[in-house]
Amino acid sequence: MRLHRIEDEYTGRVALRRRFFPLELLSGEGPSRDLLEHEWWIAAIQEPDALFRPYPANGWPTTTLPAFDGMWAVLRQSDSLARDFDLRVRRAFFAEGRNIGRPEIVREIATEAGADLSRYDHDLSGPAARAAVLEEARIGREQYHVRGTPTLMLSDATRLRLPIAFPRIEAKRVVAISPLSCYGRGCDDAMRALFDRALHGSSEAPAPPR
Repeated sequence: MRLHRIEDEYTGRVALRRRFFPLELLSGEGPSRDLLEHEWWIAAIQEPDALFRPYPANGWPTTTLPAFDGMWAVLRQSDSLARDFDLRVRRAFFAEGRNIGRPEIVREIATEAGADLSRYDHDLSGPAARAAVLEEARIGREQYHVRGTPTLMLSDATRLRLPIAFPRIEAKRVVAISPLSCYGRGCDDAMRALFDRALHGSSEAPAPPR
């Protein structure tokens, strides 16, 4: 959400490329409800402008891969559409209790974002979408050593330290949380400073892998 808020300020100077990294491919299982419901509130504390609501009792997604497939299809139409779709998918899961593991739900979200559904359906009719998502995940894991999300890095793979309080997880439980460096819209300035340091070639040390 913070990236979305300040992204337009850096048009022409920063080109953000959103890459696919489904965590379930790293963990070998679908999204953990127990773990995510702990992380939910950590995120809500840090970003009060975002909507976070408890997920309903039923309908928890066993996979998020259809959402990544949909993002691939929407991204083929336009970057601005994909940016809107990205926020809508997150809102659907974290605030609206919609099962983003169901392709028909993801298609509804694409409709709400204004995607060309004929093109969307065509692009998802074959194996190309899933193959692209899996390949991006492989590159993230093997080439860039991504271990968690969100991860922000430069084109040379230098990692940037996001102004986020990350949880420490053991046995699928949050056992600690790093210090909260900023709060709400106050973090927008921290994100701007992060971009400005990168633009000026700061030698900021990469964050440790997560």
